Amino acid sequence: MASTTRCLASLARLSLSAPARPTVVSTIPKFLVPSVAAPFVRHAGAGGMRKKPVKKKKAYKTFRSYDMSDVETYSLCDAMRYLRAFEVGQPPTVSKYELHVKLKTNKSGPVVRNRIILPFPVKTDTRIGVICPEELAAEAQQLGAVAVGEESLFQAIREGNIRFNKLICHADSQDALKKANLGKILGPKGLMPSAKTKTITSDIKATVKELIGADEYRERNGVVRMAVGQLGFTPKMLSDNVKSLMSSLKHDMAKLDDSTTKALDDVVLSSTHGPAFSLNGTFAPTDEAITPEHLQSVM
Repeated sequence: MASTTRCLASLARLSLSAPARPTVVSTIPKFLVPSVAAPFVRHAGAGGMRKKPVKKKKAYKTFRSYDMSDVETYSLCDAMRYLRAFEVGQPPTVSKYELHVKLKTNKSGPVVRNRIILPFPVKTDTRIGVICPEELAAEAQQLGAVAVGEESLFQAIREGNIRFNKLICHADSQDALKKANLGKILGPKGLMPSAKTKTITSDIKATVKELIGADEYRERNGVVRMAVGQLGFTPKMLSDNVKSLMSSLKHDMAKLDDSTTKALDDVVLSSTHGPAFSLNGTFAPTDEAITPEHLQSVM
């Protein structure tokens, strides 16, 4: 009897207990679930790892030079022949032959720069401006200067009215030029007068005559570049100009002190619209059917 009573009591307790809640499937996307609900995952830290040292690029004290033993070289007439083919249809007085002389030299050493009068002038559109006192302005105009004066010329430069491509300054106007503070305008154009370029002078007449037929060259990044001829030049005219420039360069390098080392590395001839050809120092064409006379006529 007691066992039956216990069974009835157990059944009564089960009937009075709270019914089980139905399982509800969550419709919330996983990426909206709070991060606290996500299981904590521990990752290995990189605090104890050492970074690999970055290798520094090798710094060269000299401008890099390459092995030229396998490079094909050309005589002057051969290079002219190919360049003329690239310049067909171009005005013979507009397209220019350019010489590029690569030097073996230090990056921090002095540069070669000078002015030279070539046997056959290349530029024919030289326009000279002269900074000088007013009493010398009339003389400068008679010599062919297109712009003269001091304050009037300074004002024209500030306004952008630069009609000249060469500028010289009389020694008496040097202080006025410094006070005008025109370096930011004239410097980027290569027109700022200076003693190094011999454009600050006390003899305007001699300097103007020299500038009219002279060309300037300067070493930049170990290379000297200068126009040495017009497309209509004959091989003999171009050869004389090239020899004159190379002689002047060698003379400038010989005047440097013994601590400065400069040597010729490569001589390249190019044109305004053509490629570049390394010269081997010879003149005559290699093709027997071609003579220098064939390269003398205007294309």
